[in-house]
Amino acid sequence: MCCPLAIAFVLGPRIGFFLWWWLGTSVERAMDMPWPFFGLIFAPWTAIGYTAAFSPVEGVTGIGWGVVALGVLGDLGSYGLGPLRAKWE
Repeated sequence: MCCPLAIAFVLGPRIGFFLWWWLGTSVERAMDMPWPFFGLIFAPWTAIGYTAAFSPVEGVTGIGWGVVALGVLGDLGSYGLGPLRAKWE
């Protein structure tokens, strides 16, 4: 049960962000090239949060930075949870 859950947590946001990037224009408005590609590979939760919080007129402001911070925590959790969990068990 652990492996399918880990695979879904690693691949899920990447697939979702790729589809959002491919099917819409909001990613291009929020980020200039090549940042969406780097977000797709290295930090998908942060890229999703930034794209969702971005406003074409003002950029990211106020509560939007909280959404981006949650994305950063999601990325750090997806990269660091495996080794930490192994130490706890």
